[in-house]
Amino acid sequence: MQERLPFRAIRPSKGALATFLLGKGDRDLSQATRLAPIFILLSLLLISYGVGSICCSSTTVHGNITDMISLLDFKRDITNDSRQILRSWHANVPLCSWEGVHCNSGRVTKLHLSEQGLLGRISPSLGNLTFLRTLDLSKNGFTGELPPLNRLHRLEYLDLGHNSLQGTIPDTLTNCSKLRILDLSANLLMGEIPLAIGCLSNLREVWLSSNNLTGTIPPSLKNSSQLEDIVLTDNKLTGTIPGEMGIFPSVVYLGLGGNMLSGGIPETLYKYNQSSLQYLYLYSNMLGKTLPSNFGDTFPDLKHLCLDNNNFEGHLPSSLGNISRLRLLNLSSNNFIGQVPGSFGNLALLEYLILQRNNFWGFIPIELGDLKQLTHLDLSDNNLQGGVP
Repeated sequence: MQERLPFRAIRPSKGALATFLLGKGDRDLSQATRLAPIFILLSLLLISYGVGSICCSSTTVHGNITDMISLLDFKRDITNDSRQILRSWHANVPLCSWEGVHCNSGRVTKLHLSEQGLLGRISPSLGNLTFLRTLDLSKNGFTGELPPLNRLHRLEYLDLGHNSLQGTIPDTLTNCSKLRILDLSANLLMGEIPLAIGCLSNLREVWLSSNNLTGTIPPSLKNSSQLEDIVLTDNKLTGTIPGEMGIFPSVVYLGLGGNMLSGGIPETLYKYNQSSLQYLYLYSNMLGKTLPSNFGDTFPDLKHLCLDNNNFEGHLPSSLGNISRLRLLNLSSNNFIGQVPGSFGNLALLEYLILQRNNFWGFIPIELGDLKQLTHLDLSDNNLQGGVP
């Protein structure tokens, strides 16, 4: 059925063909017979490209029909299109005019259907859109497993986040070697992160948060040296934080919170100058040990530091007061002891200081009164004394 669909769409009607043939001699009839395939081809071209943009490449025409078949297969697996976003998806409408479809030289290069209220499964036929560079089906109601997309060697942007996809992340996804953005967050995915994810050497952002992923963080991520966002929060990951997490030269967002990670913070994360890092979320794990004295010396641009709900202990290093751009500092629900460092008064941009449920003692530093931007201060459930400056 799939092979016949585009042929029915481009086939001239029987009446039209009869009008062309009747009333002519045998010689004309023979000529018409020879010309019939040409008319079929012209019809195909007109439908695929529109009257004003006929292309004579048979390869492109064939590819255009392949793209059309793939998208019509995708449409058939949609069980609810309440907004009628796919109403233009018909064989008698030029493919590149379909809603959400973008083309280059007649081939589909972008499919953007984010937040359209679509329900159903993602058809494996999308794996045949071999010229696709962008696939964005985020924030819909797609279910089922991730389709095989290993033939999409040109794919650079894949966003299937905020759906209800199940199953595992297929290893074959790593065949999409040009991927720069990978977002599968907020689904129901399970199993381990593919060990070969490091093969995606062009990866800039990986968002796998809010799933049910298990296993450890693959050290092979170090091969994706251009990574800027690594967001694995709110899964069930175990093991320690790989030392490789601290050697990305361009990382801006490192989110590992909401897992079951243990051990300490790897030395690589604070040993080298993390001049690009702005957001560090390690909250709600089982991380422990003390923070080294120089912990705050290598984060010149850090804005958010969240180590809450862990098992950290010992005194807070005064070097935390050197993170001059810090806006949010959450160290609550740990086992920190001692006095709150007066160096916190140097954090002129600080808006949130949350130190509740620890074992701090002594007086609240008078230097905190210099924090003009501070809007949220929580020091409850400690052993502090005196008033708030």
